[in-house]
Amino acid sequence: MNNILQFRFWDKARGFTLIELLVVIGVLGVLAGVILIAINPLEQLARGRDSGRKNAIGQIANATQGYYTSRNGTYIPESSTWISGATSSLVNSGELKNAPASIGYSVGGTSACTTNADNGYCYDLNTAGTEAIIYVRLESTAESSKCATGTTPYFVWSSALSRACLVCSATEPVAQSGVTCNATQ
Repeated sequence: MNNILQFRFWDKARGFTLIELLVVIGVLGVLAGVILIAINPLEQLARGRDSGRKNAIGQIANATQGYYTSRNGTYIPESSTWISGATSSLVNSGELKNAPASIGYSVGGTSACTTNADNGYCYDLNTAGTEAIIYVRLESTAESSKCATGTTPYFVWSSALSRACLVCSATEPVAQSGVTCNATQ
């Protein structure tokens, strides 16, 4: 008699069916997909890299102004080693303790710049050598959406403006023509 009662007890409390489990797993999968689309982890990573680039521009700009002040109004010469080279660089002059890390781009074919690029950061002087800009290309969709179609977002520090800002341009910024900050920052 005990065996019969025990068998009936397990028969009544048998658990979920395979169909019920598959439905729950399917609903959880759809919810996970919706959450991933809403969060967009690739965009979040791009925003983080852009934030790192902006912070580095601020540090490099402070070092550049320090170089300018300590050298009686002379900016560091243009070169491809202006940050971390063995001679005539911000690190060599003691204005920067360490060169900021190069922050790679996730978008294929994207590069920081071509003008005096050192560690992914770019530098340009005007012809007279009295104004300097330091800039880097930004990659996140959040920054690109602030720019018009056909233009690229750059984060630029300008000695003429004494600040850093977003610049939207179809070409790389140059110190000679000056920079105009984007109005929708």
